[in-house]
Amino acid sequence: MNLRRDVFQAIADPTRRAILLLLASQSMTAGAIASNFDTARPTVSKHLQILTTCELLKQEHNGREVYYHFNAAKMKEVAEFLEPFRKLWDDRFNKLEQIMKSEKF
Repeated sequence: MNLRRDVFQAIADPTRRAILLLLASQSMTAGAIASNFDTARPTVSKHLQILTTCELLKQEHNGREVYYHFNAAKMKEVAEFLEPFRKLWDDRFNKLEQIMKSEKF
């Protein structure tokens, strides 16, 4: 059974978030990425496959090596989707702060 994964399922996993942070500053091969984790290389490869399927990472073939790149455009789409929710929660926290300041305990 092949499950369709979405971006939010991909970034829900802490290892995949760590991979995204690692690749945000430089592109790397799967082996170089795996060397940063205490898990088996096939496990890291599965994470890379999920991130690539969700288009959070792009692959570039250079000879026999495959380099993984952070896809900033896709992450921007995610950030734009989340922005209204961030604003909503900021407004709610600001209102709560105002109520707490005006109340005397």
